[in-house]
Amino acid sequence: MRRGETVIERRLLRFEAEALSGLELPCVVASGAEEGPRLALIAGIHGCEYSSISAVIRFLGTLDTHALRGTVTAVPVVNLPSFRARTPFVSPQDGKNLNRCFPGSYEGTFSDALARAVFDELIAPSDVLIDLHGGDLVEALEPFALYDESPVEEGARTLAISFGLPYVVRSPTSGGAVSGTTSSAAAAAGVPAVIAEAGGCGLLEEGAVQLHLAGLENALRHLGMLEGEPAPPPSGMRSVDRFVWLRCEHEGWWEPTARAGDEVVASQVVGVVRNLYGDVVEEIAVPENGVLLFVTSSPAVAANGLLLGLGAGLSDMT
Repeated sequence: MRRGETVIERRLLRFEAEALSGLELPCVVASGAEEGPRLALIAGIHGCEYSSISAVIRFLGTLDTHALRGTVTAVPVVNLPSFRARTPFVSPQDGKNLNRCFPGSYEGTFSDALARAVFDELIAPSDVLIDLHGGDLVEALEPFALYDESPVEEGARTLAISFGLPYVVRSPTSGGAVSGTTSSAAAAAGVPAVIAEAGGCGLLEEGAVQLHLAGLENALRHLGMLEGEPAPPPSGMRSVDRFVWLRCEHEGWWEPTARAGDEVVASQVVGVVRNLYGDVVEEIAVPENGVLLFVTSSPAVAANGLLLGLGAGLSDMT
């Protein structure tokens, strides 16, 4: 492509790994008129997070490549089998959570191989990664952006702030709630990355789509890929020092008494688990002050089932 030309190319990503045989992922490569950063933009790591998937599709449909500096390589649905089968959290082929498998391995099962292929073909060649998410089928969620502790975390932190969501979460390299995520694998490879979350409960919510779209546009301004000054962080934005995930001991019927977005104090009871006779078998109390960033919305819970994510160590950013 010569300087001054723009291109939007639709592709199907195919992979050589035997575990990925027959898989074809729709991909769009948008190249701007001027040189600039190479952005990998993905969604659908979890196939039922519809607002984030919609945001990538709509963003690509309105992107003016004549105003774009650099290149956007976008895959709206990474975990296509999960999307087609409507399976929350995990891939139907192997029951693994794809966002616990990065950077992946071609020697593993489907999710391991897909993580490796996405890392090799999308994440590693990029200068920046933005991975859009939301609450899955049984997950109510308060919008937030997450970045990882790493040598490139300052670039990731400012990118997360530019998304303009109410909370910004820093994920440590060890001792955190999760590992094997897209953003942690990118950070380890020297690629600043952000996971942005909005929407939930398996719904396509226009408000959540708009949050993602506004965040993407401002993030690209922050990166110098679109013209104009990025908007400053909104009033009231707060940083989250750590994620604390609470699980139940017993299987049964989960009744939360607090909602995603509620700020809570240490020892506050935020719900109960009952048996199917209606007896309370467990009270769920938070161990420290914080905000509920997600809450399981399904009453049905298994033993050691995930109930909620507490954002702890809150501090004001604006």
